[in-house]
Amino acid sequence: MKHWEQLNQQQQSEVERQLGLVRRGAADIIPEEALREKIAYSVATGRPLKVKLGLDPSAPDIHIGHTVVLHKLRQFQDLGHEVQLIIGDFTGRIGDPTGKSETRKQLSEEDVRRNAETYREQLYKILDPAKTKFYYNSAWLGAMNFADVLQLAGQVTVARMLERDDFAKRYANHQAIHIHEFFYPLMQGFDSVSLQTDIELGGTDQTFNILMGRTLQSAYGNKDGQVAMLMPLLEGLDGTQKMSKSLGNYIGIDEPANEIFGKTMSIPDELMLKYYELTTPVSNEELEALRSGLADGTVHPRDAKLRLAKLYVRLYHGEQVAEEAENHFISVFQKGALPDDIETVELPAADLENGAIPIIRLLVALGAQSSNGEARRSVTQGAVRLNGDKIADPMAVVTPADEDIVQVGKRKFAKIRIQRS
Repeated sequence: MKHWEQLNQQQQSEVERQLGLVRRGAADIIPEEALREKIAYSVATGRPLKVKLGLDPSAPDIHIGHTVVLHKLRQFQDLGHEVQLIIGDFTGRIGDPTGKSETRKQLSEEDVRRNAETYREQLYKILDPAKTKFYYNSAWLGAMNFADVLQLAGQVTVARMLERDDFAKRYANHQAIHIHEFFYPLMQGFDSVSLQTDIELGGTDQTFNILMGRTLQSAYGNKDGQVAMLMPLLEGLDGTQKMSKSLGNYIGIDEPANEIFGKTMSIPDELMLKYYELTTPVSNEELEALRSGLADGTVHPRDAKLRLAKLYVRLYHGEQVAEEAENHFISVFQKGALPDDIETVELPAADLENGAIPIIRLLVALGAQSSNGEARRSVTQGAVRLNGDKIADPMAVVTPADEDIVQVGKRKFAKIRIQRS
């Protein structure tokens, strides 16, 4: 039965409203018509949809890029649907091979449990605890006997597994692929079979794994299968590569408020709307008003970014801290005031020659820059100041004294103390 066709006009309007909300920002929905039908069934029967996200608890520190799927889950919760969070305490012992060029080290049970608890604490900063159901997939995967495993493995061919880019590349390059790695997408898919999931969320890099859930549900008797909702991968602060802690282009949700605020202000202007769309709870109407304001010049990008920075701090640290972070940023970076908590760094007198030192060497000695090349770029870009005076010549030699303030960019400060023997 097509549930959509059985609905009255008011019910169809509700289906369209929900579709308009959950479609926002999605990179792909497979198949989209099935999503409409599932929502129509929910509206007709009053049964909440089961919306799943699997978590492989190997890296428990969440950054803004991770929150893309979490905000989508919260949208489903606000519409009355049920969120299934799968803590991969069983699959986490293998590690998702997606995008990996070699076999990943298996995690211990103790590591998995500790990481999972950290995830749990951080996820509740976005999700409604009362509408969130946690599961550990060892409950069903750990109970399988070898006959069950053979039945599961018999549902998919090796050729299908080698459709995955990472496996195909490793196979072509004669790199090892262990049999247990093939089981990761099978186990993730079987999670959906066990919990009768209606919709599974994930990034576009999880397409193969999520579609495996649809395949296995069909093989185990659920002919409709789950809908795959794939969210885009968020570019980091560099504006090009995916947000990642290893690349240093991230905003961590557990970072200090002033750090979150300052980093947000460095988001490239052209990505700001994407950050709003994917990582905040602002309404579609607010988003469209912001888009129009930026386009016609009635909203300045700096003001929109200030609002975004304050919104992030409010989400992850609370209203009062958000007010304090905004005031701190305006005071330090817009009005030119100095922060109250500048770190004092000792500069060995032996590094000075007749009391002087090249500015490049000074920046590296203070730890304000990691290399001479990085220091030189900062100077030539006009990002370096000594006691408020800009230094634009990378060949400049300065005579530092106790209590002098060195500034690099908008967020790095150091107070000098000459270390005398």
